[in-house]
Formats: sequence, structure tokens, C-alpha cells
Amino acid sequence: MKIRGSILSVVMVCMLLLSGCIDTPGERVNPDERTAPVKLSFWNPFGGGEGEFVERIIEDYNASQSKVFVKQLRLESNEYYVRLSTALSLGKGPDVAVAHADRLSPFIKVKQIVPLDALADRAGFDFNKIEELNRTSVSYKGSYYAVPLDTHFHMLYYNKDILAKAGLLNDDGTPKLGAANPESFMRFLQRIKEGVPGVQPMAVNTPFFQESFLDLYYEAGGNLLRPDLKKAAIHNENAIRVLNFFQQLFDRNLSDPSDAAPWDSFYNGQAGLWFGGVWEAGHHLGNPSLRVGIMPLPPLFGGRGQWGSSHALIIPAYVTEEKQKAAMDFMKYFSEAGGKIWGEAGHVPANRDIVHSEDYLALPYRKQFIRSREQVKFAPQTDKYAALYTVLSEDLQTIVKHGIDPGKGLADLEKKLNIILAN
Repeated sequence: MKIRGSILSVVMVCMLLLSGCIDTPGERVNPDERTAPVKLSFWNPFGGGEGEFVERIIEDYNASQSKVFVKQLRLESNEYYVRLSTALSLGKGPDVAVAHADRLSPFIKVKQIVPLDALADRAGFDFNKIEELNRTSVSYKGSYYAVPLDTHFHMLYYNKDILAKAGLLNDDGTPKLGAANPESFMRFLQRIKEGVPGVQPMAVNTPFFQESFLDLYYEAGGNLLRPDLKKAAIHNENAIRVLNFFQQLFDRNLSDPSDAAPWDSFYNGQAGLWFGGVWEAGHHLGNPSLRVGIMPLPPLFGGRGQWGSSHALIIPAYVTEEKQKAAMDFMKYFSEAGGKIWGEAGHVPANRDIVHSEDYLALPYRKQFIRSREQVKFAPQTDKYAALYTVLSEDLQTIVKHGIDPGKGLADLEKKLNIILAN
């Protein structure tokens, strides 16, 4: 039934795109649109706390000049890439769109998005003002194919009131975590369980468990693929140790594997700790009933690597030359002027001038965000990453939710990944 539903969804999307009926309640129409010579459709998946920041950037851009009007279409994140991929294949859809850096390779391979070097030169956009890690993530064979907006990753969020009740809060408001190893961390959570009954000691992101797994697997020095990108490298002792750690959390009732919205559990004061995204910072810090602290992920498995990704802006290949120039102007604005607003959302801006500015550094915890960004490991650059990531996500969830032996589960997972890589 899932396969049939997916096919039906794609067919419906195709019909909408072919008919040109892409206006939805998610798009905002402004009377100024009537007078702008160039109109751009901007697709993005930013909802929740992020959406309001994107709206501010778009409104500011439209107000800053009269030649281009940007109208956004905000899509649900779980359907975003299906619709974007369909639009790029059919040659009809957005004029500018958001894409994660690790999703670019397939679009580049089939020439569905344009290289930006010449457009950037004409618009006066300097890629050298983008942080090196972000520049590298959008560079293929010497050309840039996207404008990176940020680096996003996880931090350790902690509820100060819960930790104080458990006697686990230092005088400076930081957690008394103890030694940085799995055993010590487990004892810390056990004290929360005993001292503050009725709350999860730690909410685990089981809906997107692959991210939590990669955080600690990269800490342990693991890699998803071998250096030549032709074989998977997921079945090993480090990966087994990490999965054993999470399974112990669930077995000891230190975390609830059935929690469908762990980010809300933390926000509502029902969890002591949470490995949450930096994009949640404004949301959690803005809750008047939540006394929250933020710190880098503890190096439980010895290293400082961790999962991370980057949002970027792309221009589809079917877009006219006139709209390509306009789109590049908007992308430049989003990176530079808009990047100041984007930094308020919690993401670490890719624009070097912004991330080192006094205004950005004055925001809460941003200096810690910058330190954590330095240990982020981006996905390998392969056009098969989306398929690999889907299988990785599904199998890891199955392993932890059903208590499958990690060694056997990872061996099966690696076989599936190698089949994808071989085709």
C-alpha cells in the first residue's frame, strides 16, 4: 500500500505541475507583485520556528527593490524532495529553491540545476566570503552549484529545573555530567530517573534516529562509506557500540522509544536532556516556562565528530536567463542581508562576515555553536546518497525499535547499501 500511495502522490504532483496549478494556501501574494517586472517562485521546506524568519527575509528583499518580487511556496518537509525532483524532471516548478548540500549531486549529474560561477560574478557575489566547509559542500568539478546558507547540527539541550531537582546542576547552570563516556552518562540519566519521576531523563530522536546515531558514530571515528565511496563502512565495532548504547537507554527506561515528537517532549518540560538541532534554539529559548541550557554534545565515544548538514539555494536549469539573474540577486541578498536574520533562527550562517560579526556573537550560545560547527562531518559526495540515507534511516529505526542484535542488523544494512552503490 505504501508503494501505491507513493506512486499516486507523484502522479498527482505531476498533474499539478503540468497544469501550472502550483498556487496553494502556502504561497503569500502581495499587491506589489503586480508591478515587479520579474516574479520568482521560491520553494522551501521551512516550517515551524524557521518559517517566520524566512518570511522576514523575503519581505525585506521585496521591500528593498522594485525589479524582482519573490513569492514563496512552503512545502511539508516529508514531501519536499519528491515534489522538487518531479518539478526538475518536468522542467516546470520553482525559479529558485532550497536544497540540502547532500542532495545536490543527483541534480548536478543530470544537469537539472545550473552552475552559479558566472551568475555570481555578474551579481557581485563572492563565494570566498562563504566558510570553506560550506563552499566545498556545493563545489563539483571546480564549479559552484548552490549558495550555502548555513551549517546545522545538534547540541545538547538540558532542562535546568529538572537537573536542579535531581541535584545535577552546577552553580554556573551547567550539568554535572561527569566523565565523558557511555557508562558515566548512563549513570547521570539514572539519577534523573530516580530524582525526578514522571519525566524522560533523555528524549531520543527516534523519528529521525539516523541523525542521533551518526552523531555518536562519527564521535567514535566511524564513516558511512569507504574512502573510494564504492563500499559501505557501517558494519563495525564502533557502530555496534553506539547501537548498544541506545538500546540500553530504552531497556532501562531512560528514554521512550515510542515518543513520536521528542522535541515537543523537551519543549513541554517532559525530558531532562535532548540532542536537538541548533535551528530549535530560538524556539526553546523563547519558551517562558522552560529554563533551558545549551552545550556541545559530550564526546561519549572519544571523538569530536558529529552529524551535520547545510541548506543551500539552487536555480533549476529550465529557468530563463532573465529569471536566473533575478534569482542570483535574491540568493545574494539571502546570504548577506538575510543571513543576519537566518542566524537568529539558530542556524550557523555560512557567510563568514555575519558569523563573526558582533551582532551574531552577542546572540545566546552562538560562540558554542561556532565551536561545535568545527566538528561537523558532512555527507559523502555521491549521487546515491539520497537512496543510501533512506535505507540507513529505515534499518536503523528497525534495529533500535525492535531490539534487533546490532551486529546482525548492521551486517544486513551494509549489504543493502552495497547493492545501491553497485548499481
